[in-house]
Amino acid sequence: MINDLTLGYLILLLPLVTFVVNGLFLGNRCPKAAATLAIVCNGLAFICAATLAVHYFTSDLAPQKTILFQHDFLTFAGTLAATIGMLIDPLSLMMLVVVTFISFMVNIYSVGYMREDPSAGRFFSLLSLFSFSMLGLVAATNLFQMFIFWELVGVSSYLLIGFWYHKPSAVSASKQAFILTRFADSFFLFGIVLVSYVVQSFDFSTINALSLHAFKAETINLGLCTVSKADALVLGSVMIFTGGWGKSAMFPMHIWLPNAMEGPTPVSSIIHSATMVVAGVYLVARLFPFFTICHDTLKLIMVVGAFTMVFAAVIACTQKDIKRILAYSTLSQLGYMMFALGACKINQVVVTTGWTASTFHIFTHAFFKCSLFLIAGSLIHQVHTNDLDAMGGLRKKMPWTYWCCLISVLAISGIPPFSGFFSKDEIILAAFQSHHYMVFGLALLTSGLTTFYMFRLFFLAFHGVPRHEGVKAGHVHEDFAMTLPIVVLAVPALLSGLLGKGLFEKYFVVGKLHVPTLINHSYAGWIPVAAVAVALVALAIAWFLYASPKAKVERALDETNRSHLYKVVYHKFYFDEIYYAVVRQFIFGGVAATARFIQDYIIEGILAFTVWFTHKLGDLVRTAQAGYLPFYLGTLIVGLLLWRFFGGLPL
Repeated sequence: MINDLTLGYLILLLPLVTFVVNGLFLGNRCPKAAATLAIVCNGLAFICAATLAVHYFTSDLAPQKTILFQHDFLTFAGTLAATIGMLIDPLSLMMLVVVTFISFMVNIYSVGYMREDPSAGRFFSLLSLFSFSMLGLVAATNLFQMFIFWELVGVSSYLLIGFWYHKPSAVSASKQAFILTRFADSFFLFGIVLVSYVVQSFDFSTINALSLHAFKAETINLGLCTVSKADALVLGSVMIFTGGWGKSAMFPMHIWLPNAMEGPTPVSSIIHSATMVVAGVYLVARLFPFFTICHDTLKLIMVVGAFTMVFAAVIACTQKDIKRILAYSTLSQLGYMMFALGACKINQVVVTTGWTASTFHIFTHAFFKCSLFLIAGSLIHQVHTNDLDAMGGLRKKMPWTYWCCLISVLAISGIPPFSGFFSKDEIILAAFQSHHYMVFGLALLTSGLTTFYMFRLFFLAFHGVPRHEGVKAGHVHEDFAMTLPIVVLAVPALLSGLLGKGLFEKYFVVGKLHVPTLINHSYAGWIPVAAVAVALVALAIAWFLYASPKAKVERALDETNRSHLYKVVYHKFYFDEIYYAVVRQFIFGGVAATARFIQDYIIEGILAFTVWFTHKLGDLVRTAQAGYLPFYLGTLIVGLLLWRFFGGLPL
């Protein structure tokens, strides 16, 4: 029987081997073989992750942490050293299982989606690199290792978002995602340097065991000022969170995520469900004990998450592009997860409900969001448009897709007994238990908005009369390779909340905290009732507007008589336009143009003058060495006369 150590190595090596083999050998020669290898290796990685999880949770080890393997990587000054290893605990195991399962499903789906694409082999290679990077990130034992794989995730996502590099929009979206996340990652790196310098360690276990009181008497020079090491740690926590802020696309660094829809739909699915954008939430969850001692940082996390949650949900209610609706839905759900981690403190007491609820929602969200994106890809593949206005009447043409979409929409809406009900209501409850009543109210409101825009998508896509010529002509059908993963994902979208609730309550506990802790078992029974009631009201409104016998869909889709407020929301509060204006006029036209002027006319001008002067000096020296005796004598006499008059030489 394979031991846990071997399973750990296989989980990481199988996607890496797939990337290397497909990238160097099979990708260009035989795309079908590349797809087969990707499916087999990612399937085996999922089996290894599931087996490792079963071994862990059925042993006496759970919920303790263990390191399967660890190797020295770099040694810095003093005792500071970086290692590469594999951390196993409930949080990392959950992520390993989810990432490998989602990757497996997406690879199967991609066989149908990329069937006609001549670059399919390259696609499967990059998809495996992305999976390997994310697995290395969630298995990291320390901040240094996490940052390495964090950057690998960024590079592979850049390559996947811009996969169709012949499209200018895809190239622009990939560069935007890369630059914005690198901007946030620069703060992340600074935070790692600052915290590791103070603590003299990169390890999560050491950082999570800190107490600020032990560092208040010591100071550190930051260049511009000297502060206590306790304040330096707080600053470091903000910098580290900024890395997660950008990676999880929290406002105002959210703009890259909806634009990342320019990549193939399987890329959108894997990025949005359980990998790249969840990395920021995972970072905060992994370092949660460290953030709890930095009270102001927790407040920042809560505010950023709560605002992003509402902001994205409002925008999603007006969008017509089916993938952009799901993109803003992801932003809103990430806001849920993030504010739950931040809204965990009453004065100086930590309520751990939010941490468990946030990690639980990572788990359930992965399945129904991956399913929704794959469903969107199937619809787009059949009707050849992302526009909801051109869909409708697909219920009978795509029955399996229809029922799976209904399950996933009910799950994200928080309707019992679907998975989202259990995790989302726990988040809302956590806000109430922590006495953050305004955030609690915003969470309830967003729950209703989520139900409205998701059922708006569902009704406009599947119900009513066909609004697309291909649908009217009967050319629409279901592709088996694309429908199979959707059907499989519908099962955890339905049952993962019900089956996972007990597991999360028992094993997903926060490590030792250096602040008073309250495990609040009091359950406000009216909260799930209120949340479901809000969702049902929103569902009824969506049905009345888009699916009822009296619904005037054509009028609802008409853009001519919209209010000014609606147009502002539809244009995403003109945030894209503001962003591009700042980038093009201020950064490119101002900062970059000034830098180019300095480069071209000052720096290069000085260099050009230096070259010219040296050249002329060389000409003079060369002329002086011509071997002409009268010239030498004349130069000597002129030199002596000048010396006499200006240097004081006696005659």
